[in-house]
Amino acid sequence: MSEIWRYINSGPVAPARAMALDEALLLTGAAPALRLYRWNPHAVSLGYFQKLSAAEFGRIAKVNIPIVRRLTGGGAIFHGDEVTFSITAPAAHPLFAGDVRQSYDRIHAAIARAVSRCCPAGTRIAARGDGSLSSDIESSPWCFYESTTFDLAAAGRKLVGSAQRRTGGRVLHHGSIILKTNMHTPETASIESLGGDPRPETVEDAMTDAFAEIFNIQFERCDPTPEENEQTIRLARDKYSADSWTGRI
Repeated sequence: MSEIWRYINSGPVAPARAMALDEALLLTGAAPALRLYRWNPHAVSLGYFQKLSAAEFGRIAKVNIPIVRRLTGGGAIFHGDEVTFSITAPAAHPLFAGDVRQSYDRIHAAIARAVSRCCPAGTRIAARGDGSLSSDIESSPWCFYESTTFDLAAAGRKLVGSAQRRTGGRVLHHGSIILKTNMHTPETASIESLGGDPRPETVEDAMTDAFAEIFNIQFERCDPTPEENEQTIRLARDKYSADSWTGRI
């Protein structure tokens, strides 16, 4: 029998709300959920431990690109033409059983299947392995210029990066799938550069299909609950829009 998951498609959302709803879904303790969303306007998210004072982010701020800070670690991401995914579930869920690497492998297997369906036949989307990528740039603050063996790559370049936060017996796993290469991190792969279909709707449909097939999930499309909406409004206002959070380091 299929497991029931919530499916929340937020569409394009403001940067602070994007981060706030992910945290609200982590905190409320509801059923497992897959959330897909985009960014409007395009923005930069810093990893939890990154310094806002880096010169690169000063240049970003001068051209009025919003900067927010994530709840998860890793490098900065420019959220341009992409589909962002988040998964929230109890830490005891089978998806997160075993060590952290195993959970990444499970999730990225589904994402690899989804992305490959958006690309020409024979396109290989796979974990990076042990070799470095041509998109890696030493000491770069950008997530997509620093690959790990957890990441998904295509044509020798990073295509998908993600991160986790575990707290209170719950897990948030979120990350980015690049639809079109952007001017801030042009060395990365994208679905468009691979000759695929970069429309968000194509990737979103492929994602739900792949997760349903691999994990025997039945999705119920829904909106956030009133409690989650209240949490999101509060977090977006008091945390993710606040200089005290964004500039905490």
